[in-house]
Amino acid sequence: MFALPLTEDAELRPLSPWHAEEFLTHLDRAREHIAPWVGASFVATDLESARRVLRRSADKWADDAGGIWGIWRDGVLVGGVLFVSFSTATGVAEAGCWLEPAAEGRGLVTRAATRIVDWAIRERGIHRVEWRTSAGNVRSIAVARRLGMRHEGTLRQVASAPTGRVDIEVWAVLADEWRATG
Repeated sequence: MFALPLTEDAELRPLSPWHAEEFLTHLDRAREHIAPWVGASFVATDLESARRVLRRSADKWADDAGGIWGIWRDGVLVGGVLFVSFSTATGVAEAGCWLEPAAEGRGLVTRAATRIVDWAIRERGIHRVEWRTSAGNVRSIAVARRLGMRHEGTLRQVASAPTGRVDIEVWAVLADEWRATG
């Protein structure tokens, strides 16, 4: 197993199906906070659904089509980053994140997302990394900006939410832009 340091007290590690119990405990702390922003299939409500979420991600990893990593702070899972989609054939990936409230404001998501975007571009040859988020998710939009992504447009009322149809903003960074900054 590997762990990449994010700060003195936080690290990024693969999040696997065997973490299901820990993942569920984390989601219980984060559920209300992240539910408006992530798909309902991600917010597991019991151990079996937590296993399904992590198994789907493990299958994506095995198929070279995505992946998921947890952010642990002081040994406790507090959030994570993922590739919702990942295609070396097209050179396009979509990254995302989630975090429980107690871990906000420490730059953990930005550091973790930087690690996976850098890996995707420099090691896997991904040409374009997208970040799609609800137009109302100001924290997620701030991460996209900190990653050096550009706002490319808004897909109006493209997704349904408990409150009705929502707009999704599309942010992206291209490989040459990414390499130029670091």
